[in-house]
Amino acid sequence: MRSVLVALMIGFSLCLCAQPKKYTIVFLHKNPDAEKTSTEDSEKIMQGHMANINALAAEKKLLAAGPFDGGGGLFILNTTSEEEATRWLTGDPGILAKRWKVEMLPYIPRLGSVCPVSAPYEIISYYLVRFDGIVSKYSASTYPQTIKRHDDYLKELRATGNVITEAVFGDYDGGIVVMKGEVTADTFESDPGVQDGLFDLTVKKLFIAKGSFCEQ
Repeated sequence: MRSVLVALMIGFSLCLCAQPKKYTIVFLHKNPDAEKTSTEDSEKIMQGHMANINALAAEKKLLAAGPFDGGGGLFILNTTSEEEATRWLTGDPGILAKRWKVEMLPYIPRLGSVCPVSAPYEIISYYLVRFDGIVSKYSASTYPQTIKRHDDYLKELRATGNVITEAVFGDYDGGIVVMKGEVTADTFESDPGVQDGLFDLTVKKLFIAKGSFCEQ
């Protein structure tokens, strides 16, 4: 009986270890309606924004951050609580000034993870591909099958070695793939989820510290 209990405890521990770590991803979308400010004020806002990033990173609240080519960027926060994430960002001068529209989503890596990187940083560029799910009366009936085919497609894509990380948005439909090399929307034209109109697709160039996704 004792050996059975030990086996059950080991199996339970392995099960717990297999559970993916969850985070919150924050997208900072460029706000075209942001109030115009002087060059001096803009510089002060960005200095405060960077200072807040460094402070959150030092407190191990912010695990990764990077800007997109053309404006905006992302944070990955070490919490699953949107309320807590919102509280952590209240001191960011750029967010207070509404320089960006803030979007928060659950973040669950399925390939790679999130690793804090210490200075000196090596900034590298990747392409972030975002899938936003669209479930309508036209796609709802075939949704499970299409999702399965989409996931199979991503598994084949991961096998190429070009995928740095891949993650889903929890209960929300969609997720991201971060890739090296030149990537355009056409790269995913054979994805069943895109072909069937289940996902809206956006591709952005991301600048981030190498190792942020635990890549070598």
